[in-house]
Amino acid sequence: MNLPFFYTSEYDKASNEMVLNEESSRHVVQVLRMKKGELLNLTDGQGHLLTCEIAADHKKHCAVIVKEVQFKEAPVRKISIAISLIKNASRFEWFLEKATEIGVTGIIPLICERTEKERFRFDRMQGIVTSAMLQSQQCWLPVLQEPVLFENLVKTGTGNGIKFIAHCMEGSKQELSEQAVHPASQTLICIGPEGDFTANEIELALQNQFLPVSLGTTRLRTETAGIVAACLLKAAR
Repeated sequence: MNLPFFYTSEYDKASNEMVLNEESSRHVVQVLRMKKGELLNLTDGQGHLLTCEIAADHKKHCAVIVKEVQFKEAPVRKISIAISLIKNASRFEWFLEKATEIGVTGIIPLICERTEKERFRFDRMQGIVTSAMLQSQQCWLPVLQEPVLFENLVKTGTGNGIKFIAHCMEGSKQELSEQAVHPASQTLICIGPEGDFTANEIELALQNQFLPVSLGTTRLRTETAGIVAACLLKAAR
């Protein structure tokens, strides 16, 4: 049976002891009713998988001793999804959860011309991403950024990888499913808001070497488009 899996931001390679935060301590001791001497797994979200033994089963300050350390290599293919914030926060949270489970390595919330909601509770969203990482038994936490203006993202900070923009306007586009993406590549794809990107935004992206792509023949909600893009890029050969 798999050991319970938790996240820690306090991993110190120089020490084999640590105290879990109050939330994890409560879950271990009160919810799972684990006792001193039992084993659990921890990850720091940076590739380390720690097998630990409970040394003190305190409900607020559960102490553990690291018994074994494994290092899981980072995903070779780096996939970043830049996606517009949407009015319905629960749908955006669903996207964060599923994109993390799929194995996306970066998530960039966008503020576009037609974005209806700009409020973003970073701590809550980071918690959703962390929980999804643990649920899917991964050891690398996707990098979640604060929201950025679409124009700023396009003009700066996009790196040297392959860059796509998925939009619904008529024009020359290729299917994302037909794009050849090298397994070791860094890939960024932009997903627009409800109402799509504006013509000016699309033109700006094209001027900055973004390749226009389609996600298929049906019109998708923003969060669905993000997941379709993640799946297609993850499966690309």
